[in-house]
Amino acid sequence: MGSKNKLKRFRENETFANVVQPTREEVTEAAFALKGNWKRDFFRNEQPLVLELGCGKGEYSVNLARKYPDKNFLGIDIKGARFWRGAKTALEEKLDNVGFLRTQIELVDYLFAENEVDEIWITFPDPQIKYKRTKHRLTNQEFLEKYKQILRPSGLVHLKTDSEFMHGYTLGLLHGLDETIEYAHHDVYGNPHAPEEVTSIQTFYENQYLEVDKKITYIRFTFRTE
Repeated sequence: MGSKNKLKRFRENETFANVVQPTREEVTEAAFALKGNWKRDFFRNEQPLVLELGCGKGEYSVNLARKYPDKNFLGIDIKGARFWRGAKTALEEKLDNVGFLRTQIELVDYLFAENEVDEIWITFPDPQIKYKRTKHRLTNQEFLEKYKQILRPSGLVHLKTDSEFMHGYTLGLLHGLDETIEYAHHDVYGNPHAPEEVTSIQTFYENQYLEVDKKITYIRFTFRTE
């Protein structure tokens, strides 16, 4: 994507009512106004709040919003030029139960109050295979602690990825932490009992993976309540 195109999308995002783009300082240096108030002040209802972390073009968030009108969906990514497409589609279709937040995922505990989130989707994250990059891996122990803090008790976390490495790493960590793994499969499309919301929604890149017979893995888990 050219720089002109990116700038055009950034400018459009600023006009979209379904996009929030706080600065890092706004999030970390004072009480963030939407923290604890997303349902009331952003979505203007009390429906369950579902996050998609690393939402890319926003395809999963938009499709989940179409599928579940009784839930609120918030796609989070630092690359606003990517989720521009999802935000624009949502506005065109008048989907008022989906929005987008441009920020670093490491700030989720500043952005959401304790128990505010009902569910989290992590879709095709960068597996950060090199050892030096483990701090950016979205299912490392530090990130899991943040998710546990913002999720309601028994709130679900979904990990859908084309990376066997990420799948195995996350499973091993969850077993070690004695968390509750509700479902795990290394080839979700090869399993007739796979959850419908996992196989019925496919992103552009996921379709490309499937065309070359790359396996898609999936884990659904919850955190132990003390």
